[in-house]
Amino acid sequence: MTDQLHCIVVTPERKAIEQAVDFVALPLYDGEIGIAPDHAPLIGRMGFGEMRLRQGGQIARYYVDGGFVHVAENEVTVLTSDVVPVDEIDEAAARAQLELALKQPVATPQQEQIRDRALAQARAQLRVARK
Repeated sequence: MTDQLHCIVVTPERKAIEQAVDFVALPLYDGEIGIAPDHAPLIGRMGFGEMRLRQGGQIARYYVDGGFVHVAENEVTVLTSDVVPVDEIDEAAARAQLELALKQPVATPQQEQIRDRALAQARAQLRVARK
């Protein structure tokens, strides 16, 4: 039994985070998951929301823009479109995205899907920023 996880967060542009942590909390598509050392292997679809990394008494908080998580052998790999430290979230931009999405016309299922994604992203950013 080990007492640490190796956490890697990758976006299309870069490896954003690579560090040893005690615990990882992630937003899944249908809820939240907590991952501690020696967790069972899994692959999960992530939703938009807050990722928390605990190391000792410190908790680092980030907004993640969906994606996938893979857990195996005390390694947590997160593949996401974007990861932003909570203190760098632009609340004004998220509010503007929310307002714009609410005004988008929806005439096709594809337009509805695009609008719903923009709404979910903006709401998640605002929710994470306000915690």
